[in-house]
Amino acid sequence: MAGQSFITFFRRFAMRTIFTARHYKAPENLKKFAEEEVQSLKKYYDGIIDCEIILDYEKQTQVAEIKVSVNGQTLKAIEKSENIRKSITLATNKLERQLKKYKGKWSRKGAAKPSLIETPQEEPQPDEI
Repeated sequence: MAGQSFITFFRRFAMRTIFTARHYKAPENLKKFAEEEVQSLKKYYDGIIDCEIILDYEKQTQVAEIKVSVNGQTLKAIEKSENIRKSITLATNKLERQLKKYKGKWSRKGAAKPSLIETPQEEPQPDEI
């Protein structure tokens, strides 16, 4: 039982974040901004295990790619814009929608099946002899 509570605690509060910047060196305040944006996703689904943030600079376009691992699945969002902070925010918003949809699917799977909810009980008929 103690192991279960630790696992629940770990899953709820610990999320490993990997940060990568391609073709440029990202400033520390940008890393902090990206990590804060990703941490805000925990309020939509607390089962996030890993998060990978990849920032890329291509000519005039700045790309933010965010991958989130949840229960063996990977959710991914890629956004491009002229401002890297805008790209991060848009990618986070896209992941927010994906997480809400993912959580909704799990909620519906756990719900009782309609065929079992309202099954009228038939009273046994006395046998005529």
